[in-house]
Amino acid sequence: MSIVITGSVAYDYLMTFPGYFRQNIIPDKLDKISLSFLVDHMTRQRGGCAPNIAYSMALLGETPKVLATVGVDFGEYRSWMESIGIDATYIREIPEKYTASFFVNTDLENNQIASFYSGAMADAAQLSIKEIRKGEIDYVVISPNAPDAMKKYTEECIQLGIPYLFDPSQQVARNPHDDLREGVEGAHALFCNEYEFELLQKHTGLSAERIDQFVKLLVITRGEHGATIKADDREYQIPIVPAVRVADPTGVGDAFRGGFLRGYRLGLDLQTCGQMGALSATYCLEQKGTTNHSYTPLEYISRYRENFDDDGALDILI
Repeated sequence: MSIVITGSVAYDYLMTFPGYFRQNIIPDKLDKISLSFLVDHMTRQRGGCAPNIAYSMALLGETPKVLATVGVDFGEYRSWMESIGIDATYIREIPEKYTASFFVNTDLENNQIASFYSGAMADAAQLSIKEIRKGEIDYVVISPNAPDAMKKYTEECIQLGIPYLFDPSQQVARNPHDDLREGVEGAHALFCNEYEFELLQKHTGLSAERIDQFVKLLVITRGEHGATIKADDREYQIPIVPAVRVADPTGVGDAFRGGFLRGYRLGLDLQTCGQMGALSATYCLEQKGTTNHSYTPLEYISRYRENFDDDGALDILI
């Protein structure tokens, strides 16, 4: 049995602006905003929510499956995924389309302005959870994807009785409000950052208390303030792991999910799972790109123990 991660697969175009976005925003002219930023650097990286999450899991010994649609330019990306232990069997190439692309500009305060071109991701609803062979799936992550695909996967998981983690993230602003509500109400777990969580409440009409009643596990990431985990009427506060250097915040949330899920799949307690998420997030933060950080399980355990006491629990990774 294994975990299936659905979501975007994309190429990330990462740009750096050597200034501050706030210095170029006129508050009383937001209805006529027109901005262009000359950037100093740009790199193209492998990205997308699904492989980002899967990558941090794979580094820690998991072999997650990714269910997604990609374009004709995906060949090298597939080879790379398979080489690091991600199962790409259920990734389908869409003829005459390119893989989705994420364009993000980051300023000196790590604020970001981004655009996302869906490309082949727009065809994700062609895929089905039901295509996965019986016995190969016991948990699903529904991460940002084409809205109709997220709706379809939610409905299929409910129909099949497969527990799922609902991770709408950036798509909280785009997905139909009824779809968001359905995703929350049927979910085993919900992941959001704190801004997305507020927006999710607004769009679904569900209070924080009501959401907490629907899901068994709620994780809210809070940037430099760490994360909050709620489950079984308990709340866990997760601190950050200090970074050696801050290179790029893109993909940090996905890395947190990957680290958390690996611990969760191993049956570790939620405090440890959250702290694994925090460490995975910091590894990502220290490198440019969403999948350029790396470590062995032994290196990971050593750094974890420099910050937290696991009482030997992480020996299970070896």
